[in-house]
Amino acid sequence: MKNKWKIGMIFILILIVGVGCNNQEASDDTPTENTNQQDNTELLISTAASLTDAMTEIEKAFEDEYSNIDVSFNYGSSGTLAQQIQQGAPADAFLSADQKWMDTLEKESLILPETRVDFTGNKLVLISQKDHNLTISSFEDLIPAEIGDLAIGNPESVPAGTYAKEVLTKLNKWEDLEKHLILAKDVRQVLTYVESGNTELGIVYSSDASISDQVKIIAEASSDWHTPVIYPAAVTADSKNADSAKLFIEFLQTEEAQNILNQFGFIK
Repeated sequence: MKNKWKIGMIFILILIVGVGCNNQEASDDTPTENTNQQDNTELLISTAASLTDAMTEIEKAFEDEYSNIDVSFNYGSSGTLAQQIQQGAPADAFLSADQKWMDTLEKESLILPETRVDFTGNKLVLISQKDHNLTISSFEDLIPAEIGDLAIGNPESVPAGTYAKEVLTKLNKWEDLEKHLILAKDVRQVLTYVESGNTELGIVYSSDASISDQVKIIAEASSDWHTPVIYPAAVTADSKNADSAKLFIEFLQTEEAQNILNQFGFIK
């Protein structure tokens, strides 16, 4: 009788141990699945419009290296993007075409200052349609009586427009040309105006001119005429994916990313 009781107890213990192991295996599987889900990150990066084509290539290169991070971009003028961030719009990082708007966000504690870096630069150029035979060959030739409309970015929100105004002011031409100016929402709209023939001339970055086979560069602005065209990047203070955003900004500084930027006409 005692032997039967012992055998029964052993059988019950075996059942208990077996169930416990199965439960442990199920428990072990669950966190693994959750961890994998948590590792998949979506980044939204507010990015100056002039970077559009370069970022398409950089996105591919970055996601090849970090397959668990999906990057998407919100393109626009740096001023508009900064204002969106000020108003609470979601963004994990900000790539600006000038220091002014990044400075504004830093003063308001809307970026993480320790992540801020200057990752590329640009030049300012005067363009026209490729087949236009204008007598203008320099910025100094911009005389109201001899030109039609001149497109520039809105200086209030578009860095390329701010730089253009600095150039025209330096050359004592701003007031004379003001009535001839067509203000665009971003530098890519300036490029479109010239490509379509809506304006005879435009002032854009050399990187914008380099991607179009419909325009030609008439002249390059002297670096002494305007603030240096420097592009800073930083992680936003409210980012919920700050670590992944930092990885992207670090990637911008790699040789691979810099080569892509150079291919699209940017300079370091």
